[in-house]
Amino acid sequence: MILHLILAALALLSLAITLWQWLAARRFPLHQRAADISFAPGVTLLKPLKGLDPETRGCLESWFKQDYRGPVQLLFGVAAADDPVCELVRKLIAEHPQANTQLVLCPEQLGPNAKVSTLVHLERLAQHDHLVVSDADTRVPPDFLAQILQPLRDPQAGLVNCFYALTNPTTLAMQWEAVAVNADFWSQVLQSRTLKPLDFALGAVMATRRQQLNEIGGFRALVDYLADDYQLGNQIAKRGYRIELCPVVVECREREQGWREVWAHQLRWARTIRVCQPVPYFFSILSNATLWPLVWLLASNVQFHRSFPTYPDSPETRTGAFLVLATFFLFTFGLVLRSHSSRKLLEALTQATVPPGWDGSTTLKDLLQVPIWALAFLGNTVVWRGQRLRVLPGGKLIPASAG
Repeated sequence: MILHLILAALALLSLAITLWQWLAARRFPLHQRAADISFAPGVTLLKPLKGLDPETRGCLESWFKQDYRGPVQLLFGVAAADDPVCELVRKLIAEHPQANTQLVLCPEQLGPNAKVSTLVHLERLAQHDHLVVSDADTRVPPDFLAQILQPLRDPQAGLVNCFYALTNPTTLAMQWEAVAVNADFWSQVLQSRTLKPLDFALGAVMATRRQQLNEIGGFRALVDYLADDYQLGNQIAKRGYRIELCPVVVECREREQGWREVWAHQLRWARTIRVCQPVPYFFSILSNATLWPLVWLLASNVQFHRSFPTYPDSPETRTGAFLVLATFFLFTFGLVLRSHSSRKLLEALTQATVPPGWDGSTTLKDLLQVPIWALAFLGNTVVWRGQRLRVLPGGKLIPASAG
């Protein structure tokens, strides 16, 4: 009986957390634009690149097409001169001769985080005090720079970031990841913000000032960390500045990926979050609104079938039958609530209608979250940009073969 009470409490708690996340997301002014965009300081975009896929051109070209009143400098950094992305960048530069753009070769790797190593090189060439850092697979709307920089007119705003949506999930594995990002991740961030101000950053696009960057020691201070975006926001927040969320959503466009690639990415992401926030990540399993009602339902059925042959007409058996019906009702209600809230969150972020088949992807995501959550605690190695690395307590990286 005690076990049933515990499982019932966990099932109800998971549903309450799901509802909390949904309500927190509904209150956020997603996709809204600031009316006053008169603040237009000079800005430098720092864009580390590696490799080329069918989505790269559209992502990079979106930065050349910004409708922004102030001066813009675009710095694209690559580690190797033979990287195929170099040819594309040169073509884009030739197609937009009016843009202040430079392709920068950054061969010296200053630490295990190759992306941040490139940012260190690009930082030295920045002409402006307002800096925007963006991942290679990010595509932005034409008014994005004008919108994301507006909060920085307040000196107490230290960094501005935004939510991102995976907008081209072409395989079942990518649909699983899209549920994790387009429904769960952004609503969990907003849920966290109802408890305390943000003290981390989301890495798709981040805008800050040279002043804040210098105060934390520049990008060089982050070159040994896996979660450089988390560390950048966290270190700026520790110095008393606010981390702001811009309501404009950007797109992350990925090449087609199968189960092996998506699994490796999700595991790296899980271990990254676990290292950065171990206690919140440990308790994150409580929000799984498919797992706990299902476990309670299975436990009730097992208990009922064990007692039925021995005591078919006993009060205990009738109580067990009622408990099975109650758990089945709660499980069904949980599936409906989870599917409906997930669908609404997906549609809110992507501004697109979600096909009916996505309900199954939500259930699949919740079930696969269990081994991913467990494996996040059972290992400390990740594969990133072709490197196998070991994550130390606190988030620092070393080669997996070291130590």
